[in-house]
Amino acid sequence: MEHVTHSFGPWYWKDSKILILGSMPSRKSRELNYYYAHPKNRFWKVLEVLFEEKISNPKEFCQKHKIALWDTLFSCDIHSSSDSSIQNIVPNDLSIIFKKASIQSIFTTGKKAHEIYQKYLYPIYLKEDIMLPSTSPANASYSLNRLVEEYKIIKKYLE
Repeated sequence: MEHVTHSFGPWYWKDSKILILGSMPSRKSRELNYYYAHPKNRFWKVLEVLFEEKISNPKEFCQKHKIALWDTLFSCDIHSSSDSSIQNIVPNDLSIIFKKASIQSIFTTGKKAHEIYQKYLYPIYLKEDIMLPSTSPANASYSLNRLVEEYKIIKKYLE
């Protein structure tokens, strides 16, 4: 178990319409300083299929499609990248994004991000989240096609 502080900031722009929140970046994402960086995480692959577009620059892709990304946690104690081990939670201050971007909908990726959002962040911001399944390799019960089906909802909120 190690104490981890989120090591890179949110991705958002003034015209961002949706905010996608994870729990805490994986060890690989923290090393590389960008979201969903583990090669076996299927987040970017899901978005490629969903938007029918190759993603060479994830940050530019998010900006183009008005997608903001961040995490529910500022810091926590965690074993490796295991959401189930998370303890001593300090949530992120989402007002940083809400003050500058026109976020209309919030999505959480995985049960842990949803639980953290509901317990620590919803009472502050009073904005409901929509829980999506985790794209982590640990969520092996979801095929790529099933993840794409679940993630289709975000496109409705981007129209």
